[in-house]
Amino acid sequence: MTAISFPPAFEEYMRNHLDTPSWNSFLVAHAASSPVSIRINPFKSNLINAGEKIPWTAFGYYLKERPIFTLDPLFHAGAYYVQEASSMFLEQAIKQIIPLDQPLHVLDLCAAPGGKSTHIISLLNKNSLLVSNEVIRSRVNVLGENLQKWGSNNVIVTHNDAHDFSALEGMFDVIIIDAPCSGEGLFRKDPSAMKSWSPENIEHCSARQKRILNDVWPALKESGILIYSTCTYNTSENEENLSWLQQHKEVEFIPLILNDKWRVEEVKKDNAVGYRLYPHTVKGEGFFLAAARKLEKTYPVKNKISKPVFNSPSKKIMQEINSWLINPEEKTFIQRENTIQFFPTLHTSFIEQVIKPLRINYAGTFLGTVKHDKIIPEHALALSNELCKENFFTVSLSRDHALQYLRKETISLDVPHKGFALAVYNNLPLGWMNIIPGRINNLYPQEWRIRMSG
Repeated sequence: MTAISFPPAFEEYMRNHLDTPSWNSFLVAHAASSPVSIRINPFKSNLINAGEKIPWTAFGYYLKERPIFTLDPLFHAGAYYVQEASSMFLEQAIKQIIPLDQPLHVLDLCAAPGGKSTHIISLLNKNSLLVSNEVIRSRVNVLGENLQKWGSNNVIVTHNDAHDFSALEGMFDVIIIDAPCSGEGLFRKDPSAMKSWSPENIEHCSARQKRILNDVWPALKESGILIYSTCTYNTSENEENLSWLQQHKEVEFIPLILNDKWRVEEVKKDNAVGYRLYPHTVKGEGFFLAAARKLEKTYPVKNKISKPVFNSPSKKIMQEINSWLINPEEKTFIQRENTIQFFPTLHTSFIEQVIKPLRINYAGTFLGTVKHDKIIPEHALALSNELCKENFFTVSLSRDHALQYLRKETISLDVPHKGFALAVYNNLPLGWMNIIPGRINNLYPQEWRIRMSG
């Protein structure tokens, strides 16, 4: 245990907002190590040997100690996501408020690195669509990587500012904003976060959060649900922003039902209600969340599509790839130059609507690349929950061979097969290999390869 020296202004603020016993408990919590927690992928979870259950989520578990996740092939296969436990409280807002049995259009506005997006997609039904957005260019690739590992097909990854979504008036049933914040709730987990903390930065963050809320508000439909969260404690970025929203928009805040054993604190300001998690009361880091319903009228406007937006693959290609997927008749296949991708047909109209105002990194799943007369399967297809594994030759790898594969090293195995094959660990695909006489070509993406030995 190591005591943390807080910035003086932060310490003064927290002392004023916590009673003496709570402040002392807050200090003790920050002297201890952060809990280690994971959230399993319900589509790939049967292989996870989970630990102590996190009480506010169906998918989260605490681990007794922190393993080397980089050296676990199941992590790279998308069997689970390493996520802080308090942030999984999002599940309560989604389950208690949102009609998950209905097809929904959901926007995760500040999505990287993908923790909340992979959580959201685990809760939505297969007829819903998630738009997972990240404004910072350098973080979009890791967001896409984590969503591809999760294997869901009903996802669009975009790279846009909040203001860009104002053109999509009334198109989203749910908007989730895990707002950029001063990060006070991460001081224990990441002490370096204190270096950028200051009262001035709190003011900056609060102003930016209001701007984000205002800019994206038109995209939420009438009666749609807004979920706002931060990983900070101060009221400027939390309750005061909720009060600001209530003063400037027609909105009602929605209370959640809490279990007393969770020790989650309900906070109120005017008619706004939110929920705060402290590291000295819950087994997790600092977190804040609130949910609200939009009451004002919206007038959705659909862009006129004058000609087909997408090009379809040839019949010859379709004959080959139909056997690669589960229920191909429910999917739309498009070809952009030499790349083929697919997404659920029922979302085609929506995707056509958002192509013009948004910068889309990808929609659905990349299936393959056409090269000469062959189709080279894409890595995202190997990780997809839509892959029909039974129609591919698979090579089951030991842990050592799996790590060789993930390092993109040469693998020496006697395999009675020629052509593309799935590299599999514990029955979960890791990616593709191409087996040719005398050697195995490792097709794991160069940019994803692990560099750690062990």
